[in-house]
Amino acid sequence: MANGATAIDEVFMQRCIELAATAAGNVAPNPMVGAVLVFDGKIIGEGYHKQYGHAHAEVNCINSVTEADKHLITRSVLYVSLEPCAHFGKTPPCADLIIQHKIPKVVIGAGDPFKDVNGKGIEKLKSAGVEVVPDVLKDECIALNKRFFTFHQQQRPYIILKWAQTADGMMGSGTGERLFISNQYTNRLVHKWRSEEAAILVGTNTALQDDPSLNVRNWKGKDPVRLVIDMDLRLPSSLKIFDRKQRTIVFNSITHKEDEMLSFFQLTKERHIVPQVLKACYQRNIQSILVEGGAKLLQSFIDEQCWDETRVITNTALYTGKGLPAPLFNHAREVRKETILNDSIAYFAPDVNNP
Repeated sequence: MANGATAIDEVFMQRCIELAATAAGNVAPNPMVGAVLVFDGKIIGEGYHKQYGHAHAEVNCINSVTEADKHLITRSVLYVSLEPCAHFGKTPPCADLIIQHKIPKVVIGAGDPFKDVNGKGIEKLKSAGVEVVPDVLKDECIALNKRFFTFHQQQRPYIILKWAQTADGMMGSGTGERLFISNQYTNRLVHKWRSEEAAILVGTNTALQDDPSLNVRNWKGKDPVRLVIDMDLRLPSSLKIFDRKQRTIVFNSITHKEDEMLSFFQLTKERHIVPQVLKACYQRNIQSILVEGGAKLLQSFIDEQCWDETRVITNTALYTGKGLPAPLFNHAREVRKETILNDSIAYFAPDVNNP
């Protein structure tokens, strides 16, 4: 294996990934990170970054070592799914903590793309005489923090498009009446998706016709930031999105006003809307967006080729014969599919081989 890694290294790194994933939805804009401390093939400590602003994985891992095993720390190997930080943020540098505890070897899943780390953690460890084995299960570790990597490497949020459609490809009635497509179990899954993303985005018509709350109700988790595109400020203040119960940003062409719970961000009508929204979200440290519609807004992201995942829910038993057509896809490949009663959920990724 590359970089001097062994099969057993991959086993322990996989455990780091499992631990890290436990914190999904709780640590953004920080990455999910897991760590295990191993002596002679046995785990003597493990931990993960549980909540934004709280102790990092390495700290929790070392603190979990029992009193009886503390003397083994200086002869152990630390596995961590992401490069230890080398800077003071919400917490002190983890690289310093590793050096302080005289841990002789560190196995790392992936480097940290954040500019204040990005190799500096590894450099600090090596300079202190610590043996470093990088890039163990690198692809898996990057996939775990796909939102974090996309945000820092591409300077934009990670974009997930989502819609529900009938068996004959309609996502709306076309009459203004709301068309209920997915079942209650699929709806619960959608609320789980909402809890995992930093923000949720809808357009003017969806906000006006559906009056959605855009919060997390059928799942335990944090409410996303609500993003609404309303270029001409047509939406009435009586809508649920203006209830100030969660942070909301209204993108428009008329006014700019920053507020803790309700902000108005001015865009330029003559330019493409999607890049302007993504730039504004990047500047506000919003790392991921779930785009929930409607068809025109979703299509604009597809046409701009600006998306990372698409999740399409199809009610295989519902036919309308007419209505509002779902967006038209291009350059996409199906990654997997699952079924919940009559609902078929297809997951797509951009087809990089057919741009």
